[in-house]
Amino acid sequence: MAKFDSDLDTKAEEKRLYEEYKKKLAELKKVKKEKEAVGQVFTKGLLPLYALYILSLGATNGNDLAHQIGEHTHALWIPSTGGIYPILKKLEKNKFVTGKWDDTKKQMQKIYTITDAGKAELDHKKEMLKGKIEEALQVFEIVYKDLYKK
Repeated sequence: MAKFDSDLDTKAEEKRLYEEYKKKLAELKKVKKEKEAVGQVFTKGLLPLYALYILSLGATNGNDLAHQIGEHTHALWIPSTGGIYPILKKLEKNKFVTGKWDDTKKQMQKIYTITDAGKAELDHKKEMLKGKIEEALQVFEIVYKDLYKK
C-alpha cells in the first residue's frame, strides 16, 4: 500500500511541475510578443524616417545604415539588416532614395542616396510626427516615473 501512495505522490508532483512549466512557458511567450510589439513601433514607425535622416547625412549601404543608427543611438537601437533592406527597397520604390551598385558587374554593395523627393518626405514626416513623438516621450516619462521612481 505504501508503494501505491508513493506512486500517487510522484504522479501528483509530476503533474504540478508540468502545470508550473506550462504557466512559465506561457509567460515567456507573452513577454516575447510584448517585446516584439515594442520593437515594431520603432521598426515600422521610426525606422523609415530615421533611415531617411541618416541618408540625408550621406550616401551609404544598408549594413552601414544600421551601424550608423547604432552609433547615433549609443547602441540602444541597432536595427537588423533584415529590417533595413525592405525599408530601403520601399523608399527606393517611392523614389525617396536611389540605389546604385558600387560595382555593376559584381553587384557587391548597393549604395543608397537620398533624393530631393526623399528630403521633402523627411521634412514633411519630421514636421508631421514632431508632436506625436513629443507626446510619446511625455507618456514614457510619466510611465517610467510611476513604475520606477516611487
